[in-house]
Amino acid sequence: MENREIAAVFEEISNLLKINQDDPKWPFKAAAYDRAKRSVESFPERLEVIARDPNRKLTDIPGIGADLAKKIVELVETGKCEYHQEQRKKIPHGLLDLLQLQTVGPQKVRLFYKELNVQSIDDLEAAAKAGRLRDLPKMDVKSEENILKAIEVFRRAAGRFRLDTAQETADELIAFLEGLKTVDEITPAGSLRRGRETVGDLDLLVTGRDHAGIAGHFVKFPGINQVLAKGEDKVSVKLKNDLQVDVRLLDRKSYGAALQYFTGSKEHNVALRDRAKRRGWKLSEYGLFEGEKVIASRTEEEIYEKLGLQWIPPELRENLGEIEAAEKGELPKLVDLADIRGDLQMHTTASDGRTSVEEMAEAAKQRGYRYILITDHSKAVTVANGLDEKRARENIARIHAARQKVKGIEIWAGAEVDILGDGRLDYPDDLLKQFDIVLVSVHSRMTMPAEEMTARLLKALENPYVRILGHPTGRQLLKRDPFAFDIEKVFSAAQKHGVILELNANPERLDLCDRHVKLARDRGMKIVISTDAHHPDHFAYMRYGVATARRGWMGKKSVINTYPPEKLLASLRPLPR
Repeated sequence: MENREIAAVFEEISNLLKINQDDPKWPFKAAAYDRAKRSVESFPERLEVIARDPNRKLTDIPGIGADLAKKIVELVETGKCEYHQEQRKKIPHGLLDLLQLQTVGPQKVRLFYKELNVQSIDDLEAAAKAGRLRDLPKMDVKSEENILKAIEVFRRAAGRFRLDTAQETADELIAFLEGLKTVDEITPAGSLRRGRETVGDLDLLVTGRDHAGIAGHFVKFPGINQVLAKGEDKVSVKLKNDLQVDVRLLDRKSYGAALQYFTGSKEHNVALRDRAKRRGWKLSEYGLFEGEKVIASRTEEEIYEKLGLQWIPPELRENLGEIEAAEKGELPKLVDLADIRGDLQMHTTASDGRTSVEEMAEAAKQRGYRYILITDHSKAVTVANGLDEKRARENIARIHAARQKVKGIEIWAGAEVDILGDGRLDYPDDLLKQFDIVLVSVHSRMTMPAEEMTARLLKALENPYVRILGHPTGRQLLKRDPFAFDIEKVFSAAQKHGVILELNANPERLDLCDRHVKLARDRGMKIVISTDAHHPDHFAYMRYGVATARRGWMGKKSVINTYPPEKLLASLRPLPR
């Protein structure tokens, strides 16, 4: 059992305690499960290994007492937790689905259930459309509208999985299959290889000897819930997280053709097949054919070359101009993960991060980074333990002290400063000027009309100390749509004032999206790819941000955190003298 699965159980127990409230000690117990969830999520070792080691103690892990340790052992040994099951039996199962809706937490779920007998998303939608929510405590017409929007987003997202979920699943499956000596090569294809922000299903292409043996081994993967089909060249399964996986068993001679076919979008592949057809050829997953003769099949490169094209990076295969550019030899050289030299958004224990400045710096140094920017939250974000002016000044001093302790990496003092509803910033100028780099973001009042939100952002960008605009559209994938604003006006203002746009690489956000990255690129703007890390493990999110930048046709020169420190600082908006 993975740590994230244990953390998910603890999170659900906490939510159930908050919904049921039938235990006099529920607030304290829920808080304990919340702490345990965060601790388990960020713990670097697998708890399953510790639980099975007689010489190790789970209680040595922060936030894990004797009772929670027993529950972890129970989960590891049986896959279930009896206390969790008992809490689930107290409410209708469909009630938990409500927690997937943006703006709906356990307290609202309890309110809807107790006051209106809402037991599912369908029930909640009917109640909202009938105007029955607006009269409940702390609810109004606007709340009702927001819930209907959240339900619409939820239904749109049904059957989709975030990029990190798909990637982590693929990594587990590849590790499982690589245990066989008969397996030669495994490559994820489809939306995952193209780096799309969400994935519908997962394609794995496998070459090797003894296809039947490989298929037989694969269906023994412990995360499988159902085997949908099992044949000589394809196995389809549904995993316990509902993600469908198709494993395609291929001959090495047609591997390149299959990789091209199963990677490109439908539109990209249709355009390539039409191109082949105009030459009197046929293109399929088995190769490029002239009559019965195979003229290309072993590698993708030879297929694109035969079709008169540059090899097209997987992230660009969407039929959005890449074929025309490849024909002219004008495809851009895209930014690569190895180009990244630092990270310009992260949080420490000063606000809602989980480790110290020094620990974040050491972890970044281990990745080969030359600089980091510490950006703890400003005071408006109370849920994230945002810093008031006094604590912010203390944090600047703490960051300066860390520079003396951790050598070999630049540690810059910054802040993620909230853009308030009227466009003012959460800190006064006399504090802002003490930071090396100020990043500003919106975290509240995201449903305001587009005209007001645009004015809010434009006013914030005018502040001379603002140098980066964080997660510019406020979206959360599969949960919350971007807030409404005039993106052309905001991009123009950012370009005018020299404010850099952030591509937030957290796979929950990927904000800017690929389309907006392409818009920025076409306008000649620069971006920064940041992870918004709250723990050193989150530095790994950079791969998703880079994939999104590549999908937006972005090259290395337009991503400022590919620069060395001196060049990066010189590329930022000059500060007032």
